[in-house]
Amino acid sequence: MAEESTPTTEQIRDFVIAAHGNLPRVRELLIECPGLLNARYQWAVDDSETAVQAAAQAGSIAVAEYLLAQGAPLEICTAAMLGRMADVRQMLDRDPGLIKARGAHGISLMAHAALSNNLPLAKMLFERGANEGMSLALGNAVLHGHFEMARWLIENGHPDLNWKNFEGKSLLTLANERGDDDMLTLLREHGSI
Repeated sequence: MAEESTPTTEQIRDFVIAAHGNLPRVRELLIECPGLLNARYQWAVDDSETAVQAAAQAGSIAVAEYLLAQGAPLEICTAAMLGRMADVRQMLDRDPGLIKARGAHGISLMAHAALSNNLPLAKMLFERGANEGMSLALGNAVLHGHFEMARWLIENGHPDLNWKNFEGKSLLTLANERGDDDMLTLLREHGSI
């Protein structure tokens, strides 16, 4: 790796944006400036994120695993997104208050877990009190085609079936864009319009 240097705000921003899913760019930027690894980009006064948090909220497994291998800390939301049930359980056993943890942009633990498609993990979190962010969790399941996760969230989490994502897309639109007929049927059967 290159010599340690203090990253600029622009470098941090580029790195965090790349961490949402562009692994080659993440590698390139980290080689150029190792100080980026745990740098936090401030989007707004009360909204910031590190690269590993960006990867976690975007469901970018490859980027998250790479950053963890480079020494980024494993936080509960990242562990949930990766489906690491043993790690999540251990973190909650040490600190039960983490059940209310939020990742980048205030995204709930359950929304991260839905990205993993690990239904036993989602059930364990729910049983321990993770009941926030169910609509986004369902949106993540629909977006990634996680049918059983979506069904479980609908039946147990009581999400808003007419929820829209940050782009204004409905659950039906997300399923339709994937060409996911089974998901469309599931959503319609439960009242999504």
